[in-house]
Amino acid sequence: MTTPARPPSLATARTVRWWRHFEVPTLVLAMLLYAAWAALVHGHAHVPGVLLFAMGGCLGQLHSSLQHEAIHALRNIPKPLRWALVWPPLNLWLPYPLYHRSHSSHHVNFHLTHPERDTESVYHSAAAWNCYGPLRRAIVAANQTLAFRVTVGPWLRLFKMAWSEAGRLAAGDFSHAAIWLVHAASVAPIVWYVTRVCGMGLGEYLLYFVYPSMMLGALRSFTEHRWGDAPHERVAIVESNAMFGLLYLYNNLHHVHHRSPTMPWYEIPGHFRRNRAAVLEANGNFYYRGYVEIARRYLWRPVFRPVHPQW
Repeated sequence: MTTPARPPSLATARTVRWWRHFEVPTLVLAMLLYAAWAALVHGHAHVPGVLLFAMGGCLGQLHSSLQHEAIHALRNIPKPLRWALVWPPLNLWLPYPLYHRSHSSHHVNFHLTHPERDTESVYHSAAAWNCYGPLRRAIVAANQTLAFRVTVGPWLRLFKMAWSEAGRLAAGDFSHAAIWLVHAASVAPIVWYVTRVCGMGLGEYLLYFVYPSMMLGALRSFTEHRWGDAPHERVAIVESNAMFGLLYLYNNLHHVHHRSPTMPWYEIPGHFRRNRAAVLEANGNFYYRGYVEIARRYLWRPVFRPVHPQW
């Protein structure tokens, strides 16, 4: 005769509710990340260059993933604390308020892949394409290959942002000025710690931390979206290993994120496993087995034509 399982005690239930309510795994991960970053920068001279490049890039990308998480999740933590948790600009170049604003616009699912309305689209309208010269067309076309997107793409992203912000100033629009001033003030202690406390050159930090972080970000976003008639057919699933899952906080299972953007990162893989068939049916089987498969297909071959087929 089997003994019926005991229901959880009231104290256990309260602990679980507290743990889930404040999304404790995300808070713990953030603290571990900052500690690991500080330790790696401090001990950089004792780490071989290739390993420093890999570890620095992973920590930078993980911080970007945490910033993304703070845009969508952690809803039970007051906004000032949520922003403070991910505010330190370890990657130096992108102010968090601008990222928050841009990425929030991206989540209007009906506009996904739209060349003007989707802030993260890599498509170009036919009208814009017809105005491009041969050099720009060649660069845009090359940027549809994984090799180019990962190596040169970060520089193009920086150039695009700088060009946009310079154009804003030239037009007399100073609405971002305060954001950039606060960002500069936030970057200053990061640079001070890196250069003065840890004795690492700024150029070294850019090479070993910022650039590989942007490369990993370019890898994740390379095949996240493509045109499809239904909005959710435009969002991919990349079923990668646990290392990339943690690095991207399971944003590689991107369709799940777009369907349930406030779902905490650590619940996404379980949700996908339980609902795998339904998820893949909903996104039209826009699926990759991993980033090795993506590299095998698109390292040197365009992932799609850069001119949008509809808009």
